[in-house]
Amino acid sequence: MKLKSILLLFLIVLTFHVNAQEKNNKSNYYSDFVADENGNRLNDITVRVQGSNRTTKTNINGEFTIEAGEGDTIELSKNGVLINTYVYDGSSEYKIEDNSNRYISKTSKEPENDFLIQLDSAQFYKKRDPFKSIEFIENALKSQTSKRGNSINIANAYEVLGDVYVNLKQYDLAVSNYKTSLSNKSDTSVKLKLAKALTFEGDFNESNTILNSILNKKKTSLQKIEVYETIGDNYLNLKDYVNSETNFNQALTFAKANNYTQKVTILNPKLAEVSRLQGKVSEANMYLNNTIEVSKKATLNKRAAITNSVANQYRDQQNFDKEIELKKQTLQDLEAANLNKVNTEFEDDEEISVQQLNLDIGNAYAKKKSFTKAIGYLEKSKNDADKASDIETKKEAVEQLSEIYKNVGDYKKALSNYQEYVSLVDILYKKKEKEIEAAVTINKTLGEKQNRINSLEKDRELTESNYKLYESEQQVTVENYKRQRLIIYSLIGGLLLLLAAIYFMYKSNKQRRLANNLLALKSLRSQMNPHFIFNALNSVNSFIAQNDERTANRYLTDFSTLMRNVLNNSEEDFIPLSKEIELLELYMKLEHSRFKDKFDYKVEIDENLKISEYQIPPMLLQPYIENAVWHGLRYKKEKGFLKVAFHQKNEESICIEISDDGIGRKKSKELKTANQQKQQSKGMDNIKKRVAILNEMYSDKVDVFIEDLNTDSTGTKVVLTLKKD
Repeated sequence: MKLKSILLLFLIVLTFHVNAQEKNNKSNYYSDFVADENGNRLNDITVRVQGSNRTTKTNINGEFTIEAGEGDTIELSKNGVLINTYVYDGSSEYKIEDNSNRYISKTSKEPENDFLIQLDSAQFYKKRDPFKSIEFIENALKSQTSKRGNSINIANAYEVLGDVYVNLKQYDLAVSNYKTSLSNKSDTSVKLKLAKALTFEGDFNESNTILNSILNKKKTSLQKIEVYETIGDNYLNLKDYVNSETNFNQALTFAKANNYTQKVTILNPKLAEVSRLQGKVSEANMYLNNTIEVSKKATLNKRAAITNSVANQYRDQQNFDKEIELKKQTLQDLEAANLNKVNTEFEDDEEISVQQLNLDIGNAYAKKKSFTKAIGYLEKSKNDADKASDIETKKEAVEQLSEIYKNVGDYKKALSNYQEYVSLVDILYKKKEKEIEAAVTINKTLGEKQNRINSLEKDRELTESNYKLYESEQQVTVENYKRQRLIIYSLIGGLLLLLAAIYFMYKSNKQRRLANNLLALKSLRSQMNPHFIFNALNSVNSFIAQNDERTANRYLTDFSTLMRNVLNNSEEDFIPLSKEIELLELYMKLEHSRFKDKFDYKVEIDENLKISEYQIPPMLLQPYIENAVWHGLRYKKEKGFLKVAFHQKNEESICIEISDDGIGRKKSKELKTANQQKQQSKGMDNIKKRVAILNEMYSDKVDVFIEDLNTDSTGTKVVLTLKKD
C-alpha cells in the first residue's frame, strides 16, 4: 500500500500540468499565457491593451500579466508585426489565426468565479452551518489546487476555515489554519485572529509575541483596541496585573476617542476585575459604575448582559446587596419586556434567563443568611427552570433549597429537595454521556475534513513545486544526467512529504485516542452504584419514621458531605490520596452505621508513608469496599472485620490492601439467585475498564490482584499497587 502511494505521488510530480488564468478583482490585473498549436510556450510576444499605453511581453514560459478588464481588446504582436487581436471577456479559450504565418492558441482552463462563489458560500454558512462551510472551503481549495500564483486565494480560504474552527471552539485547528493563511499572505487582521485563537487555547506568551509584532503596523482603530485588549487579557491570565491594567487602559482610551461604546462597556468591567484582584476595591467600583452608566443607552439585550456581568463582579467582592440590586433590575427589565431570556449579542452568544437570575438572587440572599427571601427566589427559579426544561439551573436551585431547608430545620423538605437533586444529577449524567458521544463524533468528523484539506494543501504545494521545476528546466538547458538527478531529488522530496504526512496522521490518531480515553474516563467516573444512594435515603427515611431526628440529621449530613465530595471529584482525573482516604472513611462510617452488628472496620496507614506524594483516580477503591460489605460481611453470621491498609512497597509505589473475613467469593456466588448470577456487577466492570484505560495512558500505573484471604475460601483480600506520578 505504501509503495502504491509513493508511485502515485511520483506520477503526480512528473505529469501534473495545468494552464492558469487569473483575474484579481481588486487590482484588475489579467494573467495568461501564449502557446502554439502544439502547446509550446512562446516568449517575447508583445501584449498590448488597445487604446492605451499598457504593454508587456511574454516571459520564457509564454506568460504575461497586464492591467485589463473584461471587454478590453488585447493585441498580440511579434517584432512590430501585428499577429491578431481578441476581446478579453472571461472566456475559457481563445484561438487566433495569425496573419504572419504563426498559429497561436491561448488557453485558460478554469474561470476564477468558481473559487469566489465557493468562498462566498463558506462565509455565509460560517455560523449557520459550520460543517457545510468547511465543505465549501474544501471545494474552493480543490479549484485552486491546479492553479498557480493563487496564494491570496489560498490565504483567504484558510482564514475563513480558521474562523469556522473558532466558532466551533476548536482553537488548535483554528491556530493551524491561520498559520497556513499567513504563510501564503501576511495580513494584520489574520495575525490578530491568530493571537486571539492562541489566547483561547491558553498559549498567552506566543499570543503576546504576535500582538507585539503588529503594534507598530498600520491598522484600523478597532484593530488597535483589540490588540491592546487581547494583550491585557493575556497578562491578566498570566497574573501580571500591572501590565494588564496598562493595556486595558490603552484600549479604553482608543475606544472612547473613536466612540466604540460596546468596547467601552467591555473594557470597564475588565479594568474593574484587575483593580479588584489588586485589592483596589473603590477603583474597581468606579469602573463598574461607569459601565452601568454607559449601558443605559444600550439595547435591552446588551444592557442585560452588561448589568449581569457587573453584578457578578460585585458578587466576587462579596457585595451581595449590590449584586441583588443589579440582578433584580435585570429581572425587572426582562419581565417588563415579557421575555423569559435574552441573548447577550456578544461574541460568545450566551443567554441570560429569568430562572438563572432568580437562582443568583436566591444564592445571594442565602449568603446573607436571609433564608426566607432566598427560599422564595429559589422556588421561583426551580419552577421557571422546570417550565423551560433547564435541568442544570433546576439542579442548582434544588441543591441550594435542600441546604437552606436543612439549616432552618425543615428536614422533610430538605430530604425531598435532595432526592429531587439526586434524580436531576442522574438525568444530567445521561445527558452529558450523550454530549460526550456527540463530541467524539464531531471531533472525528472535523479530523477527517481537516486531513482532506491538509492533503489538498500538500497537493497544491506539490503543484507549485512542479511549476517552479518546469520554469527552471525552461530557463536553463541542462544535460540529461542532471535532469535524471532532479527527478530523483523530486522523488526523495515526495517520499519525505509522504513520510511527514504519515507521521502527522500517526500523531493526530494518537492525540485522538488520548482524547477518547479521557472522555471514556470522565464517563466512567460519573457513574456510582445507585443502590447505595437509594438504600442510604431509605435509611434516612427509616430514622425519620422512628422519630430519631438526631440520627437522621447526622446521617443525612454525612451522606450529603460524601455525595458532594464525590460529585466535586468526578471532574478530576486524579485527586490526592489523602482525599480518597477521607472519602473511604466517610463511606465506611455510613455503611457501618447501617450494619453495626455485621462488621467493624479499621484504616491502617504506614507512618513512613508519604501520602502527599501520591495521586489516585477518584472512587477507585470504593467498589472493592462495597463488595466486601455487601457480598462478604453482610451474610456472615457472626460479626466480621474490614481492614484497609496503606503501606510503602518500594520507592516508586505503594500497596493498598482491602481485606475482610467475610463468607468469601465462592460462598457469595452460591448465595446469588439465578437472575443475579446473569448480571455482571457494573461497579466492578467500571473499575476494570478504568484500570485498563489508566494503564494504557500512564504506563501501568495501577495493578490490582484479588485472592481468598484464608485457605478455606473464606475472606477476600484485594491488593492494589499504585505508582507515583
